[in-house]
Amino acid sequence: MGFGLVALATGAVMIPAMSSQAQTAPAVPPAFNACRACHSVQPGGKSGLGPNLVGVVGRTAGTLAGFNYSPALKASKLKWDEKALDEYLAAPTKKVPGSRMPISTPDPAKRAAIITYLKSVK
Repeated sequence: MGFGLVALATGAVMIPAMSSQAQTAPAVPPAFNACRACHSVQPGGKSGLGPNLVGVVGRTAGTLAGFNYSPALKASKLKWDEKALDEYLAAPTKKVPGSRMPISTPDPAKRAAIITYLKSVK
C-alpha cells in the first residue's frame, strides 16, 4: 500500500511539471503575421518566398539547404542571434545590402516579440 502512495505522489508531481513546460512556449505574436506571407514555421515544411524559419536562431544566414538565397545574404556570414535578427528585421537591406527581404519591422517591441517566438520554433 505504501508503494501505491509513492507512485501516486510521483504521478501527481509529474503532471503539473509537464503542463507548465507546455505553457512556456510563446504564442504566435500578431507581429509575426506579416512574416507568414513568405515564411513557414512548420518542422520539415517547405520554404516559400522566404526560407523556413524553424531553427533559424543560431543558424548561419544563407545556409538552409534548398532555399535560393540572395548572393548578399549567403556572403554575409551572419549568425542569426538576437542582435543580428533585431538589426535585420529593423532594416533588412541596410543590414545586408542586396538582401531580397522587402519587409521591415521598425517597432522594437514587435521585433522583440518575433525574435522571442522564433527562439521557440525548433
